[in-house]
Amino acid sequence: MAEKSFPFSDLIRKQTSVFPALADADVILERRDAENLVLSRSERFEAKETALRLLARTIAIIARSNRGLAEEVFAEELPWLKWLPDTGRAEAAAELLDQLIAGADTGLFTPFARDLVAWQHTAEIYAQPELAHRLTGPFDPADFSEVSRPGHAE
Repeated sequence: MAEKSFPFSDLIRKQTSVFPALADADVILERRDAENLVLSRSERFEAKETALRLLARTIAIIARSNRGLAEEVFAEELPWLKWLPDTGRAEAAAELLDQLIAGADTGLFTPFARDLVAWQHTAEIYAQPELAHRLTGPFDPADFSEVSRPGHAE
């Protein structure tokens, strides 16, 4: 399904262009100083929610009966996992799978999405050996200095 984008101000000034677009697509309202918003017809939103929960529960059932298979599927679907060290790869797949299972049970998938981004960024660091080396230490304590707590005057 395609999405259509409109400036947020069009929702207020030109509703006649925004609402008809919902007939065959979700609408992204682009805001300058805040996160974008998505408008969707109730039927389409509920269909996506139902499908997402069903898929997440299906993966949860597979994971409970064959954890190794579920982790293999994650590794195949997330090719950047190969940049992690072996122990990190297993840890990432297990953590992401646990977050997805929890999301299937609660309907809250934001923690999964955050972890997915965090693990991908970690993998991208490991893909650059010099950067990974600099970030894993060892660190010279002389390079550090004490800073005051934000909001507190010294």
